[in-house]
Amino acid sequence: MTSGKHWVGTWATAPAPAEGASFANQTLRMNARVSIGGDALRVRLSNAYGVRPLTIGAAHIGLRATGPAVLPDSDRALTFGGEPSATIAAGALLLSDPVELQVPPLADIAITFFLPGDVPASFGITGRYARQTNYVSPPGDFSAEAVMPVGRITDDWYFVNGIDVLAPEGTGGVVALGDSLTDANISTHDAFCRWPDQLARRLAARGGRAIGVMNQGLGGNRILHDIRGDSGLRRFDRDVLAQPGVTHVIVVLGTNDLRNRWAKPEEEVTAEQMIAGLKQMALRAHARGIRIFGGTLMPFENETFLVGAWNPAREAVRQAVNAWIRDGGAFDAVIDFDKGVRDPEHPTRMLPVYDCGDHLHPSDTGYNRMGDIIDLALFD
Repeated sequence: MTSGKHWVGTWATAPAPAEGASFANQTLRMNARVSIGGDALRVRLSNAYGVRPLTIGAAHIGLRATGPAVLPDSDRALTFGGEPSATIAAGALLLSDPVELQVPPLADIAITFFLPGDVPASFGITGRYARQTNYVSPPGDFSAEAVMPVGRITDDWYFVNGIDVLAPEGTGGVVALGDSLTDANISTHDAFCRWPDQLARRLAARGGRAIGVMNQGLGGNRILHDIRGDSGLRRFDRDVLAQPGVTHVIVVLGTNDLRNRWAKPEEEVTAEQMIAGLKQMALRAHARGIRIFGGTLMPFENETFLVGAWNPAREAVRQAVNAWIRDGGAFDAVIDFDKGVRDPEHPTRMLPVYDCGDHLHPSDTGYNRMGDIIDLALFD
């Protein structure tokens, strides 16, 4: 490592079990928009949910041009321990060797890798929906092609887990730990309206101390119980504490605990249970010297995404948890998303301008509003 520099995550995505995907002798081109820039970077690939080893036949990284194209002068072959190919053990993470590449802040990066084997759905594919366009080739290794042939498009990220940059010593990193409201479900594809995207834009525009933004939102995620991947408490070490260069974390979890998607009586949570889980996250962050900010839970009265999920009893729990987030003293600061998007005339629902229409997920305007609520002085 260069003296006076350290690795910081500039982009991340939370591993989760993918649904309905399979690959056979194909190349994947996965696109990501970084937060902070640098002149050296490395890639993280994940086989977190694989039941057997995953072979990477070849891999490249470069600045994205348009569509499935990479700017030719920016293309870099990735190596792993000096080798052009690698095998990721079941459940494990793979770090590439560093490559020199001048990457400006907020740049679009293409990570391309060839899967030479048969990777059926039963393999346990790691992936997550992306709200942006990615590409899967016809059969063959096209990892070195400036314009990759497209067999199909996908709006998922498969196997990619993060991009790190070698950054000056004072550079920090913030992890956004949340659910679909952090993942930006229902937002416009390829519009980068997630609130962590807006936070990254604001941090880049203000100058001063650079802060990488790592989005670990995961649709459906809960504090206490697994669903579509690991619960917030279960994945906290992997998705927060283990992130390169992390100095801050924003936690916005609890809405899905309230909604109890599968209507299991044993998973109907109390305010006390949710608060206990959030307290554990705060304790674990502080034990590592990480500042942790609590995001209040936004209103979802009469949501239509899961009809019947809202009721007055669950609303009372939401209000109790929010009161504790604001006044309980466990967090280093509070980000009051609830206050920022609710209808002051009807505070159990979002203002229509911030509502995508299902009364649960924000609109593009609402997601950007969430990113605007955050006080940038928290990262000084």
